[in-house]
Order: sequence, then structure tokens, then C-alpha cells
Amino acid sequence: MADRRTAFLFTRYGLGDAPEDLGLKVLGNFLGLLRQSDELPAALLFYTNGVKLACEGSPVLDALRSFDEAGVHLTVCRTCIEYFGLKDRVRVGVVGGMPDILDTMERADKVVTV
Repeated sequence: MADRRTAFLFTRYGLGDAPEDLGLKVLGNFLGLLRQSDELPAALLFYTNGVKLACEGSPVLDALRSFDEAGVHLTVCRTCIEYFGLKDRVRVGVVGGMPDILDTMERADKVVTV
């Protein structure tokens, strides 16, 4: 069941202000627990450094794919992907513009930045 009211916004490559390996480990745990919850979010949104999570080499790709397969909408910022030169490395989600991200945020009852 999807909770159409909540969108999660990822702006970092990892979770929190920690060394990268710790931030990615904690994010993996977070995504695993979120995926097991009874109500999935409506969307996972990625911009700035967060877009790297949806790209080849990301240690959380499998977790993100499981959300995608469960019907959770994943949007990756096109401007950010182009800025980092990752256009051909996106492996999950839909590459969209900031209007797409903003529209999802406006429709959500709650936006959680992680």
C-alpha cells in the first residue's frame, strides 16, 4: 500500500553529516526499514548530490529498485545529473526537471528531507 501523502527528498550522497561510508551505511539501513513499513511513500525525490544515489555504483541501488518495483515514484533531477556528468549512469527512477520535483512536493501532504 502506498502512502500518497509523503515524499522523501534526498539531497546528499548518504544520510546525515558523517563520513561517506557511515552515511551510506545508515542510509541503507533507513531504506531497508522504510521499504518494510506497511505504508510506502508516494515518492522518492533526488537532487544535488542525492542524484548520485540513483546512479551506477551506488550501494543503495538495489534498495531503490525495490521501491520502484513496488510502485513508488522516483524522480532524479535532470539539471543535477547533467552538472555531475552522470546522464548515462542513472540506473533507477525517471530523470525529470525541477518542475516535476516541485509538483510532487506540492501534491504531498508531507515532504521529509533525509
